[in-house]
Amino acid sequence: MKDSKPKRADFKSQIKDFPSSPGIYIMKNKSKEIIYVGKARNLKNRVGSYFNSGKDIKTSFLVSQIYTIEYTVTENEYEALLLENNLIKQWKPRFNIDLKDGKSYPVIRITGHEYPRVFRTRSIVEDGSSYFGPFPDVKSIDRYMELIDKLFPLRKCKGTLKKREAPCLYYHIKRCPAPCVDYISLEEYKSRVRKVRSLLSGKTVMLEKELKKEMGDASAELNFEKAAEIRDVLLAIEKLNMEQRIVDFDERSRDYIGTAYSGNDYSFAVMQMRGGRLLGRDIFRSSYAGDPEDALTEFVLQYYGTGRKELPETLFLSHTDVPLLKDFFRIEKGRDNLIRPAEDKRDQSVMKMAEDNALIDLDKLMMEKGNIPALEELQLLLNLPVLPRRIEGFDIAQLNGQFTVASLVSFKDGNPDKKNYRRLKMKSLDGKIDDYKSIAEAVSRRYTRVINEDLERPDLILIDGGKGQVNAAHSVLKALNLDIPLAGLAKKEELIFMPGFDKPVDLPEGNPALRVLQYVRDETHRFATGYNKTLRKSRLTLSSLESVPGIGQKRSTKLLKAYGSLQGIYEQKSEDIASTAGVSQDVAETLKSYLSEKLKPSS
Repeated sequence: MKDSKPKRADFKSQIKDFPSSPGIYIMKNKSKEIIYVGKARNLKNRVGSYFNSGKDIKTSFLVSQIYTIEYTVTENEYEALLLENNLIKQWKPRFNIDLKDGKSYPVIRITGHEYPRVFRTRSIVEDGSSYFGPFPDVKSIDRYMELIDKLFPLRKCKGTLKKREAPCLYYHIKRCPAPCVDYISLEEYKSRVRKVRSLLSGKTVMLEKELKKEMGDASAELNFEKAAEIRDVLLAIEKLNMEQRIVDFDERSRDYIGTAYSGNDYSFAVMQMRGGRLLGRDIFRSSYAGDPEDALTEFVLQYYGTGRKELPETLFLSHTDVPLLKDFFRIEKGRDNLIRPAEDKRDQSVMKMAEDNALIDLDKLMMEKGNIPALEELQLLLNLPVLPRRIEGFDIAQLNGQFTVASLVSFKDGNPDKKNYRRLKMKSLDGKIDDYKSIAEAVSRRYTRVINEDLERPDLILIDGGKGQVNAAHSVLKALNLDIPLAGLAKKEELIFMPGFDKPVDLPEGNPALRVLQYVRDETHRFATGYNKTLRKSRLTLSSLESVPGIGQKRSTKLLKAYGSLQGIYEQKSEDIASTAGVSQDVAETLKSYLSEKLKPSS
């Protein structure tokens, strides 16, 4: 096989031999990585369209990465849709729809265990659990969790249920039915879970009927205490319904999906209506290199296809001319009339809300992408394989070999992504000053975790340093078999070093690409230095306490953890200090006297 990249003319010649049949096509890069999977009614025409002139930047960039194109013929376009969907799930190609939450709202999760657990979370795990939400209003999810805890309490312990000899504290405060000691049967426990599902799905009419029957049965059996408890449950559900019912809808579950796009950037907003209540809004963003008419189909298949999202009784979309999607739900899910046009004024109103939310988020996305031209220039200048939308930066800070720390900062589209910042204490130096070893340790720990936990990988790693630091990081990445672009930005000269190149890249001052790297580098330095100062201050505070007879490192740590600062410790009573630290009253009083002198304002 030739090592050089095929020319556009070579592809056009190859595509002439493609069949005019339905099927899927697979595009791979030079590393044989699948970068895009698409379906077609006519393979020859569809694949050939990628090599026509006048394509947008994103599609042109996709084409520039293609090294080989393969195809599979199917009986019809519907079979092509199914095969495309399965391959996208399996390979997750970078140029296909890649759903990312616009904002991570909390959801309620019911695990798939024999004795399920219910709790709030912001992460979705495909392990058989059910998810309800999202809840943009944190107060609303708190009300639901409080109601579930009070009315239908379930176990709190994590993982698979383990048998115990005695129930835990939650049982004694009536927040757990203690299945671990068989205080509740599996049948009764499952009944509770079913009621929780009904409550979260908005099917409260059915739930209320069931509870009223149970209340009547309890009264007939003269179990008035149980009847009163059920009455209180009914009143609480009625109150929740009154608080949350915002429109005059019936009990049917409905989802409304609004779409907005600009070029290859898409925003999808999903509004969920359950039991006449608008439960929440899901926002997703994606970059999609295919045709706009296919983007909605691919999004819906991913959103509901994993099974983590329950299909509503009715699904409203921005446009309903989606025959393949309708066929999929009819054949695979037995849902013939799932997708409908929003003809009722009430449905049209919520559909408009979904479309408005998608448009607002798209506008926000466009503002966030103001740095994209600079990133495109950076990609060109450093010959990066993809646009460096996610950059991770590293720096080391230390003081005479002590308190050595590494900072990891994350940037998305040229802006700080602070929720993904990390700080690391170095473990391998033994008080020595060794920047190269520090960088190697930090990079190794970070990307070993990325591999083990299958975390998102950056498009570029930036080291605050020169050739030596870059080579140290590069050796680690090679050992981990990771092919992530790497660069170093040296201070003063502002030269860019890359592994495998003898000469650094020298960009003129003020260059937009250089400014992006400087921003990342300066942020890593700020974050590392700040952490180093915090550790030094903490160590000085501990040393100060340890100078008091009877107060060692462990007791100093315990006191600071309990009271937060020297001032916080001083403000406590001697007997409380003695109890917390596990020392005598005399030692506690000595400590108070010491702190009184130390904290006295200097004249």
